[in-house]
Amino acid sequence: MNKTFFSSLCLAVAVLTPFNMAYAETKLEHGDYRDWRLLGVSLRHDKNSIRAIVGNHVAINAARAGKVKPWPDGSIIAKIKWAERKHPNWEQATVPGEFTAAEAMVKDSKKYAETGGWGFGIWEGKTLKMLDQEKSAPCFACHLPMKDSDYVYTLPNLQ
Repeated sequence: MNKTFFSSLCLAVAVLTPFNMAYAETKLEHGDYRDWRLLGVSLRHDKNSIRAIVGNHVAINAARAGKVKPWPDGSIIAKIKWAERKHPNWEQATVPGEFTAAEAMVKDSKKYAETGGWGFGIWEGKTLKMLDQEKSAPCFACHLPMKDSDYVYTLPNLQ
């Protein structure tokens, strides 16, 4: 197996199956999102991070059907974030480094009417802790430019 193919295979495995990774010193627990399907991947150069964006079954079904404007109530989109790093044996590749956080957007158009129908939360271990209105304000402000896409940046790649 040539080095380029092997490196490509390693990168694909690192991006598409990150939930089985063991982390140095602290063994982090992942929440329910661990078994969700991939909606998209992003590389944030401004934040030096790689993100896997996954969805619960409601979000996945909506994305597959192309019914995401608006996303249906009950959709949960999780963003799993890692610091980016260079692959130790393949300088051209950027791969996930240290796990940094798992965040979520929960669609409930009645409960979260003041923030476009979305609640914002962060996983603490296996538990999704929803942010109160004050702590959600910066999240919603960041998502305002995406109003025409139901406040979601992720471009689902499932159709």
